[in-house]
Amino acid sequence: MKHITVLRTVATVASALILVSACGRASDTTAAGGKPVVGVDYPRSDTDFWNSFIKYTPQFGGQLGLTLKTTNSQNDVAKLTANVQTFMSQGVKGVVMAPQDTAAIAPALDQLAAKKIPVVTVDTRPDSGNVAMVVRADNRAYGTKACQFLGTKLQGKGKIVMLEGGLDSINGRDRTEAFNDCMKATFPQIKVFGEATNWDGAVAAQKLQTDLTANPDIKGVYMESSFALSGTLQLLKQKGLLVGPDDPKHVFVVSNDGIPEELKDIAGGQIDATVSQPADLYAKYALFYVKAAIAGQTFKPGPTDHHSTIIQIRDGVLEDQLSAPLVTKDGASYGGVTSVKSDDTSLWGNNLS
Repeated sequence: MKHITVLRTVATVASALILVSACGRASDTTAAGGKPVVGVDYPRSDTDFWNSFIKYTPQFGGQLGLTLKTTNSQNDVAKLTANVQTFMSQGVKGVVMAPQDTAAIAPALDQLAAKKIPVVTVDTRPDSGNVAMVVRADNRAYGTKACQFLGTKLQGKGKIVMLEGGLDSINGRDRTEAFNDCMKATFPQIKVFGEATNWDGAVAAQKLQTDLTANPDIKGVYMESSFALSGTLQLLKQKGLLVGPDDPKHVFVVSNDGIPEELKDIAGGQIDATVSQPADLYAKYALFYVKAAIAGQTFKPGPTDHHSTIIQIRDGVLEDQLSAPLVTKDGASYGGVTSVKSDDTSLWGNNLS
């Protein structure tokens, strides 16, 4: 089948895949009723972001005509590996996963490749091994956008705490490195306290408390995910720092995710910005690409019809980098980075019922 250079709509592709099956090219990839069987491993269910992804997945699975088998690896690569074995025993024809340890997943990817079961990873990219597609936003841009916002708000001077995610994850590494690179290049007079948290809210709160005690003049916090939101706000409140943006004591807070609670907190002046990860589009296009892979379709680097760009990461690995905008209360530009208002109806966090 010829390479596809420009993505078509999900509905069009779905119709094309049905036609392929009718021609006998994909007849052995479907369950009873003609629906391809796909295994989806949810990486965790202890954050609002991933619970939103879990909610969207069956919705888009139904729209694409897929039969889903689901598991939850609970942020444990050993459980994810075991879940892959379960999927293979169930006869799935494709797998969607979001490995949080992006180095340790390689053996499981090799097992799936040996069985000719295509894999799409969502949100994270494996450090090695081939996958049919990575569905992800540009995580380096997350760090850069947070840097430009905070650096602008602090007028290039002061102290910031960066609550890092897990550095065993490509996401944690990308966000951390990009934030540090941007600060060094653009705001060299800002001191950054980098704190490893392994995506653990309790650890993040404890380290932030230590930093605030030792440096009461800290004026900014960058949380690499909403996992730290509750603990950060509680701690700022305890210290009398949870005040409006116009108060001299205000600590500027930037998060990553775009969950409904973050959008409400921006509107209420409790935090200042976030980068909205598209939980809905992660589910939609992960399933879109795995269905296409089952049918033997391939893609090339270039722009898509859903305002993203496919890039080549290395031989055998393409990544569809979905849009993830900076979100603020005023929708202004910061350091050349445009933002959207927190009440913008295009944000998935404002449409989650």
